Amino acid sequence: MTNRITIIGAGFAGLAAAEKYRQKDGHAEITLIAPRAEFVFLPSLIWLPSGLRKASDIRVPLDHFFERLHIRYHWGSATGLKQGGRVVVTDNGEVENDGLIIACGGRFIKKLPGIEHAITPCEGIEAGEAIRTRLQGLASGTIACGFSGNPNEPSAMRGGPMFEFLFGIDKQLRREKRRSKFKLVFFCPAPRPGIRLGEQAVDRLLQRMADHDIEIHIGHKLKGFDAHEVRTEGGSFKADLILFMPGMTGNSWFGGAGLPLSEGGMIRADAYARVEGFEHVYVAGDAGSYPGPDWKPKQAHMAELQARAAAVNLHAGLKGEPPKRAFKTELLCIIDSLNRGSMVWRSERRSIMLPQMRILHWAKRLFEQWHIWKYR
Repeated sequence: MTNRITIIGAGFAGLAAAEKYRQKDGHAEITLIAPRAEFVFLPSLIWLPSGLRKASDIRVPLDHFFERLHIRYHWGSATGLKQGGRVVVTDNGEVENDGLIIACGGRFIKKLPGIEHAITPCEGIEAGEAIRTRLQGLASGTIACGFSGNPNEPSAMRGGPMFEFLFGIDKQLRREKRRSKFKLVFFCPAPRPGIRLGEQAVDRLLQRMADHDIEIHIGHKLKGFDAHEVRTEGGSFKADLILFMPGMTGNSWFGGAGLPLSEGGMIRADAYARVEGFEHVYVAGDAGSYPGPDWKPKQAHMAELQARAAAVNLHAGLKGEPPKRAFKTELLCIIDSLNRGSMVWRSERRSIMLPQMRILHWAKRLFEQWHIWKYR
């Protein structure tokens, strides 16, 4: 019997799941649901403001990928589930399946008053281009970069990219001989921002900010934003450009679909990426809430590990076998600043942070080019 596999999402998790399942089963009918038949290499958004990358460099049409792996593309966005996950409801019809992998990511929490005055960089290419345009239009002023989390889901945050935007903008302004005309401010409600990277990493990042004349405003709850101001319980400060990454939660349709949700709104899953209480339904990437240490990350590398495990275990489950692979919890990132990078690697046994080196910048670019080549 030919199994019908549905995957929701065309990001790192969705494509890794599709690729892995096709390796396991060359005859399965795989359908991928996404609002666009394209992959955007989100880690490279940090290079848009400086012009190191442009939109066409990191946007990859998926037509060839789908053709090569014999994947059916269903245009649309998921809006719900029926029959215990056997039917995915979209805004463009319904898709039946024998097995489902949810890899559609989450959404940013946008409840702070005045958050429309801040740019959320990881929302996509348009945000990266908006930062570039705003920077080009400023002759001087204050640039504020910050992030926060989901208090009910500690892992649901994206702090790493904000460090990269901060240090990248600092480097860009220095290259343009304009740094003396700008004040850079880093803000975060956490007293130890980036603690999931490890204590050593936090100390090094804060020291690096001090060395680069970046003001630090941390440990104060955020109250909101105005067009030219960041307001916190520890005081307010003026800003001509505000970049802010809020915490994440699950997509709005998760609850209505009857999926089990964590306190932070993510889909609850076990160490095999199985959705609790659902048969042959898995979750990978930002959409899920998983067991593991409190530093477990929301990042591309982790999403791919979860997606591959989900594909292997779904394939086994449809053959009546127990799950075969528990995903490994591992944090691996390179914090880039246009020409150098520092690497953080953390497992359940150890934590390592390498100092800034040119080779790590090129390693990040190699990681980018590998993915773009593979999907293009």
